[in-house]
Amino acid sequence: MITGLDHVAVAVRDFDAAVDGYRRLFAREPDLEPGQGARRAWFRFPNAALEVIAADGEGVAGDRVRARLDEAGEGIWVLSFTVGDVAAATRLLERRGLDVEAVAGVALVKAAGLSFTLREARDAPPSSATGEGPVDALDHVVVYTANPDRALALFGAKLDLDLRLDRANSQWGARQLFFRCGGAVVEVGASLKTPVSDDPDRFGGLAWQVTDPDAARARMAAEGFDVSEVRTGRKPGTRVFTVRDAPGGVPTLMLQPTQQAGVA
Repeated sequence: MITGLDHVAVAVRDFDAAVDGYRRLFAREPDLEPGQGARRAWFRFPNAALEVIAADGEGVAGDRVRARLDEAGEGIWVLSFTVGDVAAATRLLERRGLDVEAVAGVALVKAAGLSFTLREARDAPPSSATGEGPVDALDHVVVYTANPDRALALFGAKLDLDLRLDRANSQWGARQLFFRCGGAVVEVGASLKTPVSDDPDRFGGLAWQVTDPDAARARMAAEGFDVSEVRTGRKPGTRVFTVRDAPGGVPTLMLQPTQQAGVA
């Protein structure tokens, strides 16, 4: 049913500041799109896009953004998946017990406290690089769950994502579920130190791929970002660094892709 990850939507209050921040962070130029009471900037990558969205006047989209910001503040708002047929996918998910709403050719899905959309794939080239060492692609999206069995049912049984790895690590105090989604991964984390509950899930952060982490870190530091030192990643063969002040308050990791990066 789901063929890939279309985009991640990040809701922000100050559109110009957030877009300028991501432009400098990614070293890529976005496409700008106003409409329905909202302003959007699309940073497109080979395997997914980042949508920065803010309210701008009257309209359905603006009302939704304002409601989101009032309820939860800035940050990751929606994961949007691609499907071959939105109507067929909607009927299937409704039969599987999910709350689905059809809006302008897109299916809105709410489950376990998270928001998703389903839409047909779009053909758009990656955003143009504006400097050396741009961010290359999205590696993974992090979701935190209070109930890993519920997450397995949602992402695996209902959304049909491909579970590639389910591991528990007592040293980290976490259980991790890795779902392949086209060219990216949805990583679901659960604490081993707290009891399972019915509390809602929440979006965590984003991990992006860079070819040369040392050069990328130096460029981002020169742009004024608060970045950690480059360190060895948890995945064998990876090198990573953290951006502590990414726009929209999104926890952000940069990593060097290897054959072990992501989940094969």
